[in-house]
Amino acid sequence: MDVNLDLAMWSNQLIVSAMVVYAVAMIFYAFDLFGGRELKRSEGATVAAKPSTVRRTNRRTATALLDRPGAGDDSGSGSASGGAEDLKGRARRGARIGTSLLVLAIILHVASVLTRTFSVMRVPWGNMMEYVLTATAITVIVYLIVLTRKDIRYLGTFLSGAVLLSLGLAITVFYTPAAQLIPALDSYWIAIHVPIAILSTALLSISAILAVFQILKTVSEDKDPKLLRFMRRLPSSTDLERTSYMLAAVGFITWTFTLIAGAIWAEVAWSRYWGWDTKEIWTFVVWVIYAAYLHARATRGWGPTKVAVLNLIGIASVIFNFTVVNVYFNGLHSYSGLG
Repeated sequence: MDVNLDLAMWSNQLIVSAMVVYAVAMIFYAFDLFGGRELKRSEGATVAAKPSTVRRTNRRTATALLDRPGAGDDSGSGSASGGAEDLKGRARRGARIGTSLLVLAIILHVASVLTRTFSVMRVPWGNMMEYVLTATAITVIVYLIVLTRKDIRYLGTFLSGAVLLSLGLAITVFYTPAAQLIPALDSYWIAIHVPIAILSTALLSISAILAVFQILKTVSEDKDPKLLRFMRRLPSSTDLERTSYMLAAVGFITWTFTLIAGAIWAEVAWSRYWGWDTKEIWTFVVWVIYAAYLHARATRGWGPTKVAVLNLIGIASVIFNFTVVNVYFNGLHSYSGLG
């Protein structure tokens, strides 16, 4: 089957366009995260006077509280109302613009995936470039879905930055011209095994970013250094850890399915379920690390920070599995598409 070079070219142009919008979204998110104002007790006497308000801020994000109409205006005084309106207008405008731009970016991003798909009339994950292109799109979609249930806009700066970096690598280091699948990948299992792996990567990546924020928030709660003053606008470290764990737990389940589906596909392709290929080994290593993470969280003696570090080790193993193993290790899974 011939390759539609025009659609492949449009896909590349849409990738670049999405990167530009991601970059602008990252800037606005950064203004919100680092340039906004935290909710201080001095901004309204009622905030300090009413413990219930402080407790609500600990359970939910301070930024969500600021977005609510009349936030901080419990007494009805003019000074409190003015402070709340100022906080609402100045602290969250960047987040709202950043999220709007992120929606525009994902539209362009998904369009690039679709045009790449139609240019070769097959699934858009036949090599490393296409995997990154699809995985980053799924990651942003997962973020936006979670955003409808929980205010996690404080992740926007790092999420959009990570996607921007990944797309940059996709069109440079990992770039592969549009082409048909190699015979070893031409199986219906590619439409089962790989999408679940992509979803797992998206879930585990967002969980890891939350783990980083959890560690920083713990430090800010204990010592409150000046460099981490922006962490006052985030939920408590306990809330961050809980959300990170939830995403990692789901990601572990989907990664387990990825491992099982890969073994079944291996039996179909090579008449054996397991052959100690480098890719198979590292996929199992990732599974073991996240199994240890889930076990450590349920074990007494492991503090939240140590568990978060184990989460970061897990995502580092995922990245190593995708990059170093795919590029530098020879084996039956050498499908990077790189020469």
